[in-house]
Amino acid sequence: MADPAPAAPRLVVVLKGYPRLSETFIAQELLGLERAGLRLELVSLRHPTDKKRHPVHDEIRAPVRYLPEYLHDAPGRVARALLAALPRPGFWRALPGLAADLARDPTRNRLRRFGQALVMAAEMPPGPALIHAHFAHTPASVARYAAAILGRGYSISAHAKDIWTTPDRELADKLRGARWTVTCTRSGAEHLAALAPGARVTLAYHGLDLSRFPPADRPPARRDGGDAADPVRLLTVGRAVPKKGFDVLLAALARLPEGLAWRLVHVGGGGELAALKAEAARLGIDGRIDWKGALSQVEVLAEYRAADAFVLASRQTGDGDRDGLPNVIVEAASQGLACIGTELSGIPEFIRDDVTGLLVAPEDAGALAAALAKVICDPGARDRLGAAASARVRAEFDMAPGIRQLTEMFTRDWVSP
Repeated sequence: MADPAPAAPRLVVVLKGYPRLSETFIAQELLGLERAGLRLELVSLRHPTDKKRHPVHDEIRAPVRYLPEYLHDAPGRVARALLAALPRPGFWRALPGLAADLARDPTRNRLRRFGQALVMAAEMPPGPALIHAHFAHTPASVARYAAAILGRGYSISAHAKDIWTTPDRELADKLRGARWTVTCTRSGAEHLAALAPGARVTLAYHGLDLSRFPPADRPPARRDGGDAADPVRLLTVGRAVPKKGFDVLLAALARLPEGLAWRLVHVGGGGELAALKAEAARLGIDGRIDWKGALSQVEVLAEYRAADAFVLASRQTGDGDRDGLPNVIVEAASQGLACIGTELSGIPEFIRDDVTGLLVAPEDAGALAAALAKVICDPGARDRLGAAASARVRAEFDMAPGIRQLTEMFTRDWVSP
């Protein structure tokens, strides 16, 4: 790929952690923007913790700068940044915003984000640049403070947890202060627009890089749960965290008739893995589950192609956290898999019940068991739902339109950066 022209927009993207296996949607967007000609610089609040990388991460050419995750780990770096900021008028303009945030949330975390913003502002290469935050919680806090210190604007990509767990007043302040905010589900866009009337909120589905998810050469389904030597292969993908509802999935599987032949593969890391394995053992189904751990995108694609159906039991947690439209559902559908999801957030924006998949109420293990029994016992239904879902991915969820939309928005901003 040729180097971008000097006049191409320069975009500084603030990320919570980079690279992350669970955020392929961000990586594919960054690569798409690079290929569209934008000059990217990545700023990460955390160092990576995943042991693997996706191929897309190695294709992204943008340099990455890591801010001090904890200020006490780099006191000299933070002190130099503070001294550099003191003569800037923007530093003094940023302080009322910090004071308002501290009044609402008097924690060290607020000071940490401001300190990270000081370092970001001090260490940014000179010259005009657009500032953009992926996620409306901590990355947007750092981007907002840094933009104020530098006297620049900022924009936001909001996704799921950040929309539903950030305090409304804080989120509204960030939305009103941003040039614009883009989000990836209609339900999220409507919520944000209602929080900050007059703020510019735009819907742009992530979609898939279909070159990485070519159609699967899937023979007609034949397994029907009647052969213990050849069970129906169920797949679920996601970090072992409460909002994914894996405990509900285990409860649903335990309700299936004992003689029904199925096997579940779980892909993903996460802090609840040990507890989930213990629960599967308690329910007497641990011998039917393969826990694969975190896998690369290439390895996950192989799991999609080996599976007969996909299931994700997303739920809303007590603090409001929930999925938006999980990319893994769109990925699974792209491979012709019949998908079972829940009636939550953006999931019904892709899954149309009994058309492109099956929908059940969150937390309803009985309804989920019935949906699982249907896809296990009816190979014809799996073929019908999977074919319709795959066709919808290729017609409506290609990532290219979203990349064009974002490129146009950044280019408009660049006219007067």
